[in-house]
Amino acid sequence: MATPQTPYDAVLHAARDVTRLDTALDAEMLGAALLGSVYAIAETDRERAVREFVSGFLAATSRRRTAAATTIRSVFAALVPDAEGAAKVRPGTQAPAWSGQLGRVHLTGAWSYGDVYGDQTSYLATFAYDDATGGPEHALVALVDHNIGITKDVFVGGPAERILEQVRQMCATDDLTWFREEDPARMHGEVSRHLTVTDDLGDLPGEGSLATDRALVGARLAVLPGAPADTLTWDAEPLTGEERTELVRAFLASPEAARAGLHALDGDAELASLHFCLGLLFDHAASFPDADPLRWSPAVAGLFLLDWVHRRAVLDMDDAAMLPRVLRAWTAFAGHRRGLPEQAVTRTDEAIEELVPEFARLYSTGERRSPATAAVAQLMADGVDPDDPAALDAWIEANRQRLGDDTP
Repeated sequence: MATPQTPYDAVLHAARDVTRLDTALDAEMLGAALLGSVYAIAETDRERAVREFVSGFLAATSRRRTAAATTIRSVFAALVPDAEGAAKVRPGTQAPAWSGQLGRVHLTGAWSYGDVYGDQTSYLATFAYDDATGGPEHALVALVDHNIGITKDVFVGGPAERILEQVRQMCATDDLTWFREEDPARMHGEVSRHLTVTDDLGDLPGEGSLATDRALVGARLAVLPGAPADTLTWDAEPLTGEERTELVRAFLASPEAARAGLHALDGDAELASLHFCLGLLFDHAASFPDADPLRWSPAVAGLFLLDWVHRRAVLDMDDAAMLPRVLRAWTAFAGHRRGLPEQAVTRTDEAIEELVPEFARLYSTGERRSPATAAVAQLMADGVDPDDPAALDAWIEANRQRLGDDTP
């Protein structure tokens, strides 16, 4: 057989057995997998890249009359109905019996589940074809990661009832996981808006079925009702100065702060370090989409202690000694204030304790510092007052080669 000359020829070759599949679901999963390669290699706006590919494919194959060609055209048109030319696609005379059911599904249920910390939420919806010839009832599962603000993975498969039951059992046996029925409109809005971020990533999350199932997920999400804007969890604003002050006061008056000895620090230096560390916790929270200073977990604590604080802050030795102490007290306070199970609060505290040695090592080596943070750290180590413009200019000039010749 001749080597395919164009990407469209390659797709036709890969789909040569599409008419031998048993159901419309099988065909839609094959079509999504073929489009997944387009999605995966696109550098930006991956959804648009797939739509443009389908538009080009439909135009380039408009005169193909083989059963496989006309069938895969129908599959792509069902998966990406907003592609140019999709509305004009019609099944060929040799189309399989199930071709009339492509994309013709209805929702049979929607649920959500996740961890009590709020790190991740998974959404699950089940669908059935309008006619049994389309295939079995199947499920869509989408994982939203709130720490990085993306839909991290998606999956479409079946049998739907088995997947739903496995999720129910998993949540029932894990005290740190919740499960509930979900408003389909809310699921549509949350998964879609986080997918929009994912679609524009330079590098996709590794593993999972994000690329291979993305087109089919989009088609199934389109079946769900649209979400009113006021039901969605849009990125939140950081606390106002007054709200932040009130929260700090509540913390310093809390049993958690007292147990850590933070309620009665003696000396201006210790107090300054305490409030500096608290400021870092708030600043770190503001870097997340929900901007919630009370949302902490083992994962969030790890991001903070082993990455964020080294890239964004310059600590002196007193600050470095104070920070884990403040963090452990604050996360306990935050967990109790949010009503988390004691097991969840304890697990976060234990995680921080395990992270402290690596935090200390990273602090001592400075290997995770950003260039800007490293420069400020060196400036302070050299005894330069950053509020003295003349001294600062002299230091920059003296260190221009080390900082880089393009330093302003």
